[in-house]
Amino acid sequence: MGELIIHIIVPIVIFGFIALFTLFAVYAERKIAGFVQDRLGPMETGKYGLLQTVADILKLIQKEFITPSVADKILFALAPIIIFIAVFIGFSVMPWGPDVLPANTNTGLFFIMAVVAIDAIGILMAGWGSNNKYSLLGSIRAIAQMVSYEIPVGLALISAVMITQTLNLNDIAFNQGIWANEDIYFLGIWNVTDIGGILAWNIFQTPHLLVVYAIFFIATLAECNRAPFDIPEAESELIGGFHTEYGGIRFAFIFLAEYAMMFLVAMLGVVIFLGGWNTPLPNIGGLKLADWTTGIYWGIFWTFVKSLTIVGIQMWIRWTLPRFRADQLMNLCWKIMIPIAFVCMAISGLWRILVMV
Repeated sequence: MGELIIHIIVPIVIFGFIALFTLFAVYAERKIAGFVQDRLGPMETGKYGLLQTVADILKLIQKEFITPSVADKILFALAPIIIFIAVFIGFSVMPWGPDVLPANTNTGLFFIMAVVAIDAIGILMAGWGSNNKYSLLGSIRAIAQMVSYEIPVGLALISAVMITQTLNLNDIAFNQGIWANEDIYFLGIWNVTDIGGILAWNIFQTPHLLVVYAIFFIATLAECNRAPFDIPEAESELIGGFHTEYGGIRFAFIFLAEYAMMFLVAMLGVVIFLGGWNTPLPNIGGLKLADWTTGIYWGIFWTFVKSLTIVGIQMWIRWTLPRFRADQLMNLCWKIMIPIAFVCMAISGLWRILVMV
């Protein structure tokens, strides 16, 4: 009975976090957009516009369900649910702190790649089921983009896995700090197991993973359909893309999925490349900064700080860079990122053989 309660409570807590994060992130993005464009952003609803997103979600919840008469009603209704669930399930294997994760599985990274890929099916269902030319074009663009950019994402993750030798996300995070089970060498010279901190992160243990992380970050922007890769939702061309016909709570679920995906890929990058829940502060001399800022609560804190920082960068990029053309987007993926990712994967193999012996 106790396990059943836990299995019920954990998904509710994760869903509550996604909802609260989305409310915060939408407000933050509007303020960032206002700052970039030299304006104020939301100011009227609540002090400094803090209640604007709350008012928006209340409005969406109260709207009636409207299904176009010519739409495929089953596909149209199921699409937002599948899109959200595909992202929601991904959080089930993410480590929030030392051994703080809903499911500790040895194939966690593979599991995330598998379930998040279902998101493309939901987007296709939304575009096709709407029976709207703009929605269909948006869904086709989105799927072409997501399928293409899954390749550099996969190659980037393989490069990291070749170094870490595990698909268990908790173990990957564990081996980037003073918690490590075995000695960690920085550039094959310095023992940083006891030093901990930023030197133990994967991007510093094996410097070519910094390039790999850059590939991962850019490709996951495209996976999230975020600017400058937002051609599936290009308002100037496709009204709203694959969710043109959606409103009310159905649109809210698609919106939740987009922001949940932003946090999920940010958190995944943090776990694999940026030390996970480990502190960035090292033990230097008599100052045991890593020891003082390590533990379950500190781990959760560092996970949130790092992930939210990456989300902030995603928002900053959206309001800074112009949108790619479709040909530019594909050229970047197939002619630049994939070849570089292959080279990095080869370097990971050589590094494992020559340095990490």
